[in-house]
Amino acid sequence: MAMTQSAIPLTGVPFPLSEYERRRQKVLEAVARAGLDGLLVTAHGHLRYLTGYDGSGGYFAPFPLVMVPGQEPTYVVREYDAQAVEANSCIQDIVTYRQQHDFSVVCADVLRRFGLESKKIGFEVGCWNLAPADVTTLQAQMPNMKVADATRLVASVAAVKSELELEFMRDAMAMTDVAVRAFQNSLREGVTETEVAAALHADVRRAGGEELLMGSLSFGERTKLPHGAPASHPIRVNEPAMVELGGTKHGYPAGLLRSAVLGRHAETEYLHALAVEALEAAIDVIKPGVTAGEVNYAASRVIEQSGRPDILRQRTGYQTGAPWTERGNISLEPGSTDVLQEGMTFHIPIILFGESGYLFGTGEHLRVTERSAETLSSTPHTLYWA
Repeated sequence: MAMTQSAIPLTGVPFPLSEYERRRQKVLEAVARAGLDGLLVTAHGHLRYLTGYDGSGGYFAPFPLVMVPGQEPTYVVREYDAQAVEANSCIQDIVTYRQQHDFSVVCADVLRRFGLESKKIGFEVGCWNLAPADVTTLQAQMPNMKVADATRLVASVAAVKSELELEFMRDAMAMTDVAVRAFQNSLREGVTETEVAAALHADVRRAGGEELLMGSLSFGERTKLPHGAPASHPIRVNEPAMVELGGTKHGYPAGLLRSAVLGRHAETEYLHALAVEALEAAIDVIKPGVTAGEVNYAASRVIEQSGRPDILRQRTGYQTGAPWTERGNISLEPGSTDVLQEGMTFHIPIILFGESGYLFGTGEHLRVTERSAETLSSTPHTLYWA
């Protein structure tokens, strides 16, 4: 699909304008259901979902998208980044501020323009890119404004993927599978983590892929490091290897976890077999109407029945989209009451902690279908022996 272009080469938004309008309308419907008069979207992933712009300039101060039912949205951004926002977003009304201390003054002026100075406004207070000081300085400008927690509002809409988004995610997963096969084929005695990482990136580029995101890549004793970045460390015979990575398409990554053993390694082989059982138990219960907590329970119950409940130390999985993760999105964790719907996508990496400290496991990236779950990867989640 061709991007909706701007005048600057290689800029624009990846989806038709109608897709962004559909998303914003869904969010505004959620705003109305929540009894809010307006919404400030500040999480970078949610901004990209609603506008096309990745929000990267927002490291300086928030770049809120102001959304009010019945009104066109206004994007409040730093003046320095305005041309990038114009080139890479589909928002027509862009208001700028110059310095950090100008943010609250300019944003308050926009909110007053919408008549929100004494209304109830939703803030993404549980997401990244909004500091407590951002809210308090804005509230000082508008003392009668009522602040409401709208952390989950955009996430609940973005969780359900359109066919256009799924097309991007399938293309991204095709590149993830290329990288996984390169990982498996590169394993030999003496090869280093950085050498294998370079091979993965090279194979993805040759296959025509975009950026490859590396969550972790580690060999041997270094598999004891959560989110271990590749280093100049070689693998030896009878050692484990694990990689978590994702190909991308227009900002949509498709993450995947895969593991291997060069020779044999009893402890991590045991962990992997148990992770497969837990993963498949989770997948078996996934369907519309099931809660995120029920999916987590299906996996964790397998671990508990093994007699070693402490080897699973994290949630079962999480909602995916653009970017890979966003704080405040749906989480497959104990007690979560979020209800799964057809079209939602989740990454489920089951990583277990061995008695000697090894981290090892497997996972899948999947879509909730009408009656079950569809795995997006074509590489088996079984252990690879090199």
